[in-house]
Amino acid sequence: MKSLLKTALLNGAISIAVVSVATTSAFAADITGAGATFPYPIYAKWAEAYKAKTGSNMNYQSIGSSGGIKQIKAKTVDFGATDNPVKFDDLEKEGLVQFPAIIGGVVPVINVEGVKPGEIKLDGPTLADIFQGSITNWGDKRIAIMNPGVKIPSGDITVVHRADGSGTTAIFTDYLAKTSNLWKDAVGAGPAVKWPAASSVGGKGNEGVAANVSRVKNSVGYVEYAYAKKNKMTFISLKNKDGNFVAPDDLTFAAAAAGTDWSKIPGMGTFITNASGAKSWPITGASFILVYKNPEKKDSAAEVLKFFDFAFKEGKKMAEDLDYVAMPDATTDYIRKNVWSAVKTK
Repeated sequence: MKSLLKTALLNGAISIAVVSVATTSAFAADITGAGATFPYPIYAKWAEAYKAKTGSNMNYQSIGSSGGIKQIKAKTVDFGATDNPVKFDDLEKEGLVQFPAIIGGVVPVINVEGVKPGEIKLDGPTLADIFQGSITNWGDKRIAIMNPGVKIPSGDITVVHRADGSGTTAIFTDYLAKTSNLWKDAVGAGPAVKWPAASSVGGKGNEGVAANVSRVKNSVGYVEYAYAKKNKMTFISLKNKDGNFVAPDDLTFAAAAAGTDWSKIPGMGTFITNASGAKSWPITGASFILVYKNPEKKDSAAEVLKFFDFAFKEGKKMAEDLDYVAMPDATTDYIRKNVWSAVKTK
């Protein structure tokens, strides 16, 4: 009798557990996204907080901006993410909308013995010459002239760059092309370029570049600031458009973005590189989200908008903690009224 009762209770418990799981699943909608590695740290943080509040998962694949654009066009994810904004005509052709989700900074990082973060100062043309391979040693006089009193040990420079199609690369090369005609004419800008430096190595994602710079002595690379901060990397201070040397942080990123009127930009897609302002970080950029106007899975599209609405409203402190810059309230209001309104979720 006790055995039968025990069995009945066990079966009852299993039944209750199944009902509980089914009930949770009925109310929790999972969504998927893929793309830029630039915003991955903050998207992961937002996803964790969103799940705690709603029970819904946001699964994000940090595969690079080019991969994110391909995935959304193939309709294998609910949203794509790119730091290299899609042009307005292409958005219209594909039936997509685009909006900026977060602002951050790309920073040059180095592995040079005895040098402290921000101690080496460079301008755009000199940085371009290093990545172009015309400056090949840290003892070069052009670097020394810009850094009087700083002891920089000589060493052959290894350039570390992205091996995948990358919005971080698009932001970085856009800056180099704006500040160096030599770079603009010989290399250009975009998510993937032919890197001219003889001594160079590629890395996949911001993670791969950070790992290679940390590993290779006398190397230089470029990563989103959250990766530099997380890995305690040595960054370079840069001369901005106003002629001031500045260090990367959320305040200098915000200063660079302050003059951007997103509402006047078709498709909201623009770079914020080499911006005016006494405190502006010169390699600042936004990361963008791509969603279909008429999505096949309307419930999922609605959940994507709910997720980013949560991020805009409740994710500002999380962004600040990771040295990103949250989108201004005026901009997020514009996004809700003029971008999300074009997405059919019913």
